[in-house]
Amino acid sequence: MTFLDGHDALGKDFENEIQGLEGIEEVGALNVLKRGLKASPELKAGISLTALMALAVAGGKLLVPLTIKEVLDRGITSSGVNVNSVLFFSLIAMFLSIAGMALGKATYYRLAKTAENVLMGLRIRTFEHLHKLSIADHVQARKGAYTARVTSDVETLTQFAQWGAIAWIINSIQILAVLVIMVVYSWHLSIVTLLVHAPLFPVLKWMQRRQLRAHDRVRSRVSDTLSVVSESIQGVDVVRAYGYRRKTRSKLHHAIDDQYKEQMVAQKYFSFVLPITDIIGVAAIAAVVGAGVYWGPDWGVTSGELIAFVFLSNLLVMPISELGEVLNQTQTALAGWWKVLEVLDKEIEVKEPHQGLTLPNSPLDVKVEELDFSYRTGGVVLDNVDIYIPAGISVAVVGETGSGKTTFAKLLTRLADPTSGRILVNGQDLKEIDSDHRHRTIRMVPQDGFLFDTSVIENVRFGRNDAQRSEAEEAIDDLGLWPWIEQLPEGLETRVGERGESLSVGERQLVALARAQVADPGLLILDEATSAIDPETEQMLEVTLERLAQGRTTVSVAHRISTAERADLILVFDKGKIVEKGEHSDLVNLEGIYSKLYESWIGNTREV
Repeated sequence: MTFLDGHDALGKDFENEIQGLEGIEEVGALNVLKRGLKASPELKAGISLTALMALAVAGGKLLVPLTIKEVLDRGITSSGVNVNSVLFFSLIAMFLSIAGMALGKATYYRLAKTAENVLMGLRIRTFEHLHKLSIADHVQARKGAYTARVTSDVETLTQFAQWGAIAWIINSIQILAVLVIMVVYSWHLSIVTLLVHAPLFPVLKWMQRRQLRAHDRVRSRVSDTLSVVSESIQGVDVVRAYGYRRKTRSKLHHAIDDQYKEQMVAQKYFSFVLPITDIIGVAAIAAVVGAGVYWGPDWGVTSGELIAFVFLSNLLVMPISELGEVLNQTQTALAGWWKVLEVLDKEIEVKEPHQGLTLPNSPLDVKVEELDFSYRTGGVVLDNVDIYIPAGISVAVVGETGSGKTTFAKLLTRLADPTSGRILVNGQDLKEIDSDHRHRTIRMVPQDGFLFDTSVIENVRFGRNDAQRSEAEEAIDDLGLWPWIEQLPEGLETRVGERGESLSVGERQLVALARAQVADPGLLILDEATSAIDPETEQMLEVTLERLAQGRTTVSVAHRISTAERADLILVFDKGKIVEKGEHSDLVNLEGIYSKLYESWIGNTREV
């Protein structure tokens, strides 16, 4: 059973695991915010200065009612209008308003810059964490889900960081400042205002909890949609060849419809927020006017204070309404943040040593001791594997599908760690070897020969981070690939397309092998490098592989009999165990599993 063979079982396990996690509603918005701030230090950078700037911006909005109060109470007296006082207060208000506008622009620019830093930092940390996860984590999760984590889920924080965060700061400060001034002017009218607004808070709290849960479901549906879209695009050839268009379209429409329904549920709560805040705000202003006119003289409220109080009530309504609108955006951001945090909270099983050991730049020997490997679902993939591979030899790993041969190859590169037992390379535990050094000295060429969307020469240079163009050309020369390169439309500068799709399967493998040659590893692992190619390309690949294998230890997951025949040592896997080992001629005469595989291969060849 290979990693891919266990995809369905792992996928179900993943869904069960997610359902078993503590939900966002149980964790609470405040805890998600705290955890999110911890994971996004850029958001806290310079927060004190930003808060002071926001305080000044909020204070600037209070200038109008304060100016009106002073003009009415001091500029207009029983003896007439004091023009000097009116002009004085008006000029001060104008000057401070202009300064407040400039400061507000600077504050929003500062928040926008912070938002971009937050998005960049969060994406980088999420990408780094994803690449540190075990291969089992990547197999059990849908690719669209992880794509959503680093794209749309992170994007939910954009508007929150650019506008929502500053809105919470400025509006909260403004509400507090307005309440303080209200109390100074008249505590009687302040109580009237608070009593009218009192029912709003339990209603908003009730909505907030349900909004948060609804937006969490929306983010899950977005992941589902991206997964279906990604699968539909990547499998377009199969969809068209087998006439799956209607079924694929139906699946996509179903995913989009589910997302739409969850979006409408989330927006349903938001649609109540603005009307409620507006109604209560208007009611508060009406109550202030009515109470002020009726009881104001008895409470010692001046005409200037009453009019200023009306403006203050309006200033209280505006930020509350805006916060009601921001609340929806905040819920979306928290739901997206939570999804990203779930990825960051995934435990890294393959933990790298702080000061790891090094390996020599020479052929490496490998010793596997009592190695077991199981999936999290409990399925045993490798069972008590013991083998010694001397340095400098070529090894072929054969077996039926699901026998564990591909998993064995991946464990040699430490894409995952054994459940028990250990792997020794040159006498050193693979877990204790420095990660950078391991990447240089142990390389794997996967079955699909994945290429990046750039030129052939740049894909070859990916074999080593500091590889120069001359070294890549030398690797191509060492493998005798110049005749093939010269046939390409633009030679080394030929673009290979996304995932290398402009090249054939065999051509992609040639580039992948040249990339491995640039790395110059002491241990080279080939995962069925000659599978799914035509005979002519296979001959070219075999010559290339022979040159690539010179001067290093090679472990090949063999798909074709020719690969096994050339190997110095053959390991036969069956149900996770090494049941036979030896040279080709000996194993054929043994009349065991390898002999049956050989007869099957020969029979298929004759039929062809």
